[in-house]
Amino acid sequence: MRAVWSFWSKPSQIRGRQGLAWSDPLHHLLAWGLSLRLARRHFPETMLVTDTPGKAMLVDALGLSFTHVSTELDAYRQCNPDWWSLSKVVAYRLQQHPFVHLDTDVFLWKPLPASMLSAPVFAQCPEEHPPLDTWCGPEQVERAFLSHGLELPMEWEWVRSRSPHNFREANCGIMGANRVDFIQYYASLSLDLMLNLAHAPAWAEFTDLSGFMMIVEQFLLDACFQFHRSHPQSPFRGMHMRYLFPTFGEAYNQAAAARAGFTHLLGSAKRDPAVSRRLEQRTEQEDASFYRHCLQLSRHQLFSSY
Repeated sequence: MRAVWSFWSKPSQIRGRQGLAWSDPLHHLLAWGLSLRLARRHFPETMLVTDTPGKAMLVDALGLSFTHVSTELDAYRQCNPDWWSLSKVVAYRLQQHPFVHLDTDVFLWKPLPASMLSAPVFAQCPEEHPPLDTWCGPEQVERAFLSHGLELPMEWEWVRSRSPHNFREANCGIMGANRVDFIQYYASLSLDLMLNLAHAPAWAEFTDLSGFMMIVEQFLLDACFQFHRSHPQSPFRGMHMRYLFPTFGEAYNQAAAARAGFTHLLGSAKRDPAVSRRLEQRTEQEDASFYRHCLQLSRHQLFSSY
């Protein structure tokens, strides 16, 4: 199984997007190196899906070594950077063999469970959103599409008809599959939902699309899974999904994460000074020369925006 990372330089140049940015370019570079170094112990075959500026940064300058490097994201240079996680969906669709995609702020201190890696589809954890959680939810998208006479994917409509007041996502801090045909189908659906010009009038209803990225990635993934595992004529009928953690809360419980040998620096954690210091210390312990290289590069103007 191959480990995959993705990086789209365009949205990454917009600093401070909802606390997703690192506090300093140095820590972004360090995280890349540590994430790759740790994962490579468990997954010798690796892949980076990026664009030309991303390759220049991560491979040519930073010196990260991947088995495969794709600049597929050059084809998306005109897309709205509000779709900040589009790179992940593109990377999912590219895969032809079993894979696991890792966010750059994910660190695998231990191997992932074999029972999880053998599943048709797997992800970090489920996220249950209660009725009062209305921020950038599916209902807002539904209203916008309806007002322009546009249809949403049948999987979306089906799962919402069964549960109209709350919704569920599959957290994709880590996400992978052995049924890559299912992932290719889902990822194509997600990209079409975001980028199809016919959908532009609906998305234009919102001044900022970044909050909806999780809906078109994580909610749609779960909706596709729920629909197709139940549909009697689907080629994916009976498929199951496994999670590393049973709930979102468990995934961010320190004791549970330590037992799993798993760290995911979600959102604002990347700007925590204590976390930053630990990242520096661990990287220096692992590879002092790489740490010094990151220090030098982070002071270069080329990296000041990342």
